[in-house]
Amino acid sequence: MGDGETQERFAFGKNWADFLSLVDEDRIKSSTGALLEKLPDNDLSGLTFLDVGSGSGLSSLAACRLGARVTSFDADDEAVECNMELRRRYALANQWRILQGSVLDEQFLGTLGQFDYVYSWGVLHHTGAMWTAIDNVARLVKPGGVLWLAIYNDQGLRSRVWHAIKKTYNRSPDWIRHLLVFLVGLYFRLRSTAAALVTLHGSRTDRGMRSRGMSRHHDLVDWVGGYPFEVAKPEEVFYFLKARGFRLEELKTCGPGFACNEFVARLDAE
Repeated sequence: MGDGETQERFAFGKNWADFLSLVDEDRIKSSTGALLEKLPDNDLSGLTFLDVGSGSGLSSLAACRLGARVTSFDADDEAVECNMELRRRYALANQWRILQGSVLDEQFLGTLGQFDYVYSWGVLHHTGAMWTAIDNVARLVKPGGVLWLAIYNDQGLRSRVWHAIKKTYNRSPDWIRHLLVFLVGLYFRLRSTAAALVTLHGSRTDRGMRSRGMSRHHDLVDWVGGYPFEVAKPEEVFYFLKARGFRLEELKTCGPGFACNEFVARLDAE
């Protein structure tokens, strides 16, 4: 990653630190429920769980609630502090190990070992080297273990437009950033309202966000500012994982939409 990209990197940890005041039992239960939906036995008791790019720490906390022995790490020091604050609030020091490190740092990753579940939700496309990051996290899965990924969908031209918006956000003063967040939020709200009028249902994106215990505002800021920004077609991720010995167990695509494609893949046992 070049120096210019490093300077334009979005302050993910700052956004999550602001979100932390909203974390309550309802959000924790929603996040826990989202993990449960993808668990074959509805339980993580005694299993190891790695949260790659753990952000606010909410998913790590949910995994703890399901009985896992959790390791989480993030490259952003404010995100690491968020994780530590949640661990302190819920007295999980013996169950939850928190580290600071980069998914692109092979020396750091080599100290972690392998895990029953490796979870990286909406993270690796923000590293500036997405395919290297996916390859690196795949190596952290035990034989027979499971990899959970969410990767931004490739929309072609529209993805390039979003790339330009995100880059502009990170190069701009605060007043332009606030304006971009407002305009993009208005765009999504109008789009959601139009879809609701047609289908008589709420926005799929809003429903998915609420089901994970997230905040509409903080997710919006993350979306507008989230840079670096890469995308992939679902088949590209599928074949990339297949070449590394993974068998896809669940795939949830967003069609032509702007959200993430979700992958649950199991590494063949040796």
